Amino acid sequence: MMTRWIFVLIVMAVVVQRVFEVRLSNRNVAQILERGGKEESDNALPLVKLLQICWWISMIAEVWWFDRPFIPWLAAVGILGAIAGQVLRYFSMRALGWRWTLPIMTLPSQPLVKNGVYAYLRHPNWLGVVIEIAALPLIHNAYLTAIFFSIANGVLMYKRIQLEEAVLHASVEQAAI
Repeated sequence: MMTRWIFVLIVMAVVVQRVFEVRLSNRNVAQILERGGKEESDNALPLVKLLQICWWISMIAEVWWFDRPFIPWLAAVGILGAIAGQVLRYFSMRALGWRWTLPIMTLPSQPLVKNGVYAYLRHPNWLGVVIEIAALPLIHNAYLTAIFFSIANGVLMYKRIQLEEAVLHASVEQAAI
């Protein structure tokens, strides 16, 4: 029973983190707009928020309603995966600095970021999210949540990355003119 409460606290810590990330993104959006940038797309943020909220609720509900047992080796895999996802997301935010936002923003005359983790991965933030959505529920054996939301996130992420790539490509072409 104690492991369930610890799991709930872990999920709540992720919720709090996301709230801070939204605030950081909003602050960065304001800075980009002040510098002459523009919002190209909300990047399906209403759907992303709905997916995240349902994911949090589903994890907790699955553990409690289905009386999921705590499996130490699976919890270790889940914790390591969640930490890996968090680390990728952190390094992505750090590399982008004030340019990290949730909506897709462009800023004339600014080159694409190719330092930090972006020197090795094209979309490290998205990879971090993918890993985290799959791994976090496994900390307390919520495997149905991990499977369902990994698939749902994969579909959403595919569309988001296509849109982001199109905007980045157009932005780079426009900067070259």
